[in-house]
Amino acid sequence: MKFAICNEIFQGWKLEDTFVCAAKVGYDAVEIAPFTLAKDVTHISADERRRIRDAAGRARIAVSGIHWVLAQTEGLHLTHSDASVRSKTSKYLCDLVDFCADVGGKIMVFGSPKQRNILEGVTPRDALDWATAAFREPVKQAEQRAVTICFEPLSSAETNFINTAAEAIQFVRQFESPHFKILLDVKAMCSESKPIAQIIRDSWPHFTYFHANDKNLKGPGFGNVDFRPIAAALKEVGYNGYVSVEVFNFDEGCETIATRSLEYLKATFV
Repeated sequence: MKFAICNEIFQGWKLEDTFVCAAKVGYDAVEIAPFTLAKDVTHISADERRRIRDAAGRARIAVSGIHWVLAQTEGLHLTHSDASVRSKTSKYLCDLVDFCADVGGKIMVFGSPKQRNILEGVTPRDALDWATAAFREPVKQAEQRAVTICFEPLSSAETNFINTAAEAIQFVRQFESPHFKILLDVKAMCSESKPIAQIIRDSWPHFTYFHANDKNLKGPGFGNVDFRPIAAALKEVGYNGYVSVEVFNFDEGCETIATRSLEYLKATFV
């Protein structure tokens, strides 16, 4: 199993230093949140993208991909009733695919709960149709750039659009593309009625990325979620992608979070 960690945990750190630290701790890759670099990825020059890729290479660590892709952006919404907003969102998703590929990433996670919420006056059917249309061009772009977009099911506490792994699978299967899959996230799966291990089995082979965290918003091993059945289920289905540490509570500090999370994961996945 390969292990990654999300760079926003290293608040205030230069990305180059994050690469070095993550590699030293023992991670295989870093997952980048674009908002930590710029509010709009189109403002990140080709030279800067090359520097990011080169810095990862010097640290001997991979860039697994990007996530939190619409954080701090303005005027973007996947299911908005205004067609021009949806068109702008679709175009920006294409820009994100390009950024991901340019920095050496292979996975683009789409969570963005606020920018996909079904707004008042919009029907669920319209929201589904509009979201499908908005992803058409980004998926084509992903196919051209060898990037896989992973749609992330999130709990009803976070969004009212696509809350379960089964719903996410149904959404991405419309495209019949190996470059549009889903992501499984431990925190999100804790909100489902089925055991996490069963969700993993039922979702294979439709997921191609995995976020490791606890329902308490901390890292794996920092809460009550037992990762042993999770590790067993991932091995059972033959998953060999990244298990990426994504944390929302940074109380313990980035280096402690990074070190203890990886120690726990490696002990669990032996």
